[in-house]
Amino acid sequence: MNTDEQQFSQLVRENKSTIYTVCYMFSNNQDEVADLFQEVLIKLWKGYSTFESRSDIKTWIYRVALNTCISIDRKNKRRSKNQLSMDINLFADKDAKTEQVSMLHRRINQLQPLDRAIVLLWLENISYDEIGAIVGITPKNVSVRLFRIRQQLKNMSDK
Repeated sequence: MNTDEQQFSQLVRENKSTIYTVCYMFSNNQDEVADLFQEVLIKLWKGYSTFESRSDIKTWIYRVALNTCISIDRKNKRRSKNQLSMDINLFADKDAKTEQVSMLHRRINQLQPLDRAIVLLWLENISYDEIGAIVGITPKNVSVRLFRIRQQLKNMSDK
């Protein structure tokens, strides 16, 4: 294994949960999440040699993961307007907290891809400045969008 491959493997090990979290926000089907994860890794590998460190490596990873997942999500929505429901039990227990997390996940999945990305980054405790850098908007716009997203989530019904 050459140095680039070793560095890339280390990068993936250190950021595996970040990449997985992004993929999970765009699907709750285990096979789809695995496919998204693999696509993100391919995009990261293709861009790894050209990463110029103008931004933090984690910002770059988020940006690649989000752009990959958003692109695939858009393609999938164009192909099929009918979403198949897979009865997968993501959580074995059914306590109140687990139900609340499930409800939040269902509501977040109803958001537009960019809004979903912003919520994900906010839930990961990323600063408004960094969220703006990742998704390509100003920190003020991040603040405004998060306010509107929170209102939208409160007014949603579960599907």
